Amino acid sequence: EVQLVESGGGLVQPGGSLGLSCTASGFKFSNYDINWLRQLPGKDLEWVSTITTEGRLAQYATTVSGRFTVSRDDAENTAYLEMTSLKTEDTGIYYCARGCIGARCDYRGQGTQVTVSA
Repeated sequence: EVQLVESGGGLVQPGGSLGLSCTASGFKFSNYDINWLRQLPGKDLEWVSTITTEGRLAQYATTVSGRFTVSRDDAENTAYLEMTSLKTEDTGIYYCARGCIGARCDYRGQGTQVTVSA
């Protein structure tokens, strides 16, 4: 069974940092690009970042470029999203996923809540 489990969400002040993890099981992790998506309050699911196989390429939405860093450890079947200079508008539920075309993915985790608030 394919599973993706996010962790690391929480409450952080504006300007702060937070790191998310995505641990995968049930498939050969190293064969897949891994994506991060988020759903902001009242908005549709949006793509945030992708890291391709072997970590060769990292891509970011313009709204997070320069502030977020995606990485992966294939030996641990885990992907990471390091978020810095967080803004209140980054508040939302963050998901990791595989097999995505835009925000449409074949498997997605349950998500982890990130709240940026003073």
